[in-house]
Amino acid sequence: QVQLVESGGGLAQPGGSLRLSCAASGFTFSSYAMSWARQAPGKGLEWVSGIWRNDSDTFYAASVKGRFTISRDNTKNTLYLQMNSLKPEDTGLYYCAKATGSWPGKDFSEYDYWGQGTQVTVSS
Repeated sequence: QVQLVESGGGLAQPGGSLRLSCAASGFTFSSYAMSWARQAPGKGLEWVSGIWRNDSDTFYAASVKGRFTISRDNTKNTLYLQMNSLKPEDTGLYYCAKATGSWPGKDFSEYDYWGQGTQVTVSS
């Protein structure tokens, strides 16, 4: 069965960095686009970043562009999110999601599997 397991969250100071990982299993990882989304306390789910199945193109929400970097290692079936210059507004539960195809869109209906999430807290 499909499994997505996020890790790497934690507490970081403003301006600090964290690297999230998402270990995928149960499907052909290299055949699907993947994305990261987050949910801040009391707010709705926000798409953060997406990547094509072959790592050729990446996409970012305006709020994280220039600070976050999405990548994937198809040999390890793992998705990553490098987060630099963290801000308190980056606090939230971060999820990785498997797209139904090769396009990492912002519409959550385009995703069929989600991980359980990893908590990121940015605070001094």
